[in-house]
Amino acid sequence: MRFGFELFFAARYLRARRRQAVIGVVTAISILGIAAGVAALIIALAVTNGMRRDVQDRLLGSSAHIDLLRADAKGIRDWKPLVERLGHLPHVVADAPGLYEQVLVARGPRDGGALLKGILPTAENRISHLESTVTPAGAFAQLAPQALDAQNSASNASSDLAAPAPVILGSDLAENIGASVGDSVMIISPQGELTPLGIVPKYVRFRVAGIFHSGFYQYDSGMGYIRLGDAQRLFAEPDLITVIDFRVDDLYAADRIARSVEKAAGPGFQATSWMEENRELFRALALQRVVTFLILGLIVLVAALNILIALTMMVMEKTRDIAILMSFGVEPAQIRRIFLLQGLLISLIGTALGLALGYLGAWAGGHYHFVHLSASLYNLDTLPFAPRLMDGALVSVVSIGVALLATLYPSSAAASILPAEALRYE
Repeated sequence: MRFGFELFFAARYLRARRRQAVIGVVTAISILGIAAGVAALIIALAVTNGMRRDVQDRLLGSSAHIDLLRADAKGIRDWKPLVERLGHLPHVVADAPGLYEQVLVARGPRDGGALLKGILPTAENRISHLESTVTPAGAFAQLAPQALDAQNSASNASSDLAAPAPVILGSDLAENIGASVGDSVMIISPQGELTPLGIVPKYVRFRVAGIFHSGFYQYDSGMGYIRLGDAQRLFAEPDLITVIDFRVDDLYAADRIARSVEKAAGPGFQATSWMEENRELFRALALQRVVTFLILGLIVLVAALNILIALTMMVMEKTRDIAILMSFGVEPAQIRRIFLLQGLLISLIGTALGLALGYLGAWAGGHYHFVHLSASLYNLDTLPFAPRLMDGALVSVVSIGVALLATLYPSSAAASILPAEALRYE
């Protein structure tokens, strides 16, 4: 079906004459309102997508897909055969043992709580991207067991006189206690020695070999890494680990794979996936996306009301012209399509302008990172942008759909005009 006739009049009516300046202003406001609403929606959805993406990437860059622990929290003994066996399970691509303990890290009068993890660097590199976040380069390799063996063989001194073992601290934790690379810090473990006065915490001096910055405040402000052997001695737990971390081939199937890992490990073990551990966080991000869409969609709704007002005023202004057209044989359906197309043109122009502004703003924000955040509040230090074409299609459909709904009344009113009544007093 061709609409050349209707489209001609719809485009002509958009160009208001001087005596119809008010209608032209309302039409321009309608276009700008739709453009502002669409641009705001595109930018807002890009921010929520970016936050979800960055939070997920930084979480998975600093942690594993699946954690396996003892349900009784007593740790895992004889862990090497278990790690070897579970590493060959379907969908498991990497595994790494670890020993966690809560400690106090102090330098002079300043201190801070930290979750210290003993690791094997080679295995840890297979499940996380920790090494790429550590400065200076090569500091992560100092946590290898070979480095400890070489140090012990080269030193005949007692453990108290030996060189301090290396530790890698989160950037915010290091800043809070005033530590930098090469400084000596005291790590205080609650797993101390039993004396007649009770359990005395163990004080061990470590050397800051490197500082990591994952961009995720929860890790940067409260995590530290040492050798697995050093952790076992510090916590007085020889040949014990608390967790086996796994990386899988499909991170979105981590829940299902975690159940198979737990079953293969046997009774007394509990496996949790990254999706379970952070379910509330991602649920909040999804809710934020929906609320953002609804709130900013009100801008498009207000613009649609402006279209309703503009077209209603246009019908009142063009009553005589409509009557003349109908007296020449133009059908009411054609009159209805003229105003429907006029509303469609307004929405198309506003939507196209809004999409251009929205994607340009999202690109600029993602490229230049000019919006900074408080990492302690948002876990991110810059506002991320991740525009998606699917969001643009969804926003366009909603914008054009709402605008077309706003044209139903004025177009029906125009089609219902009776030529004889309209021209009686002309």
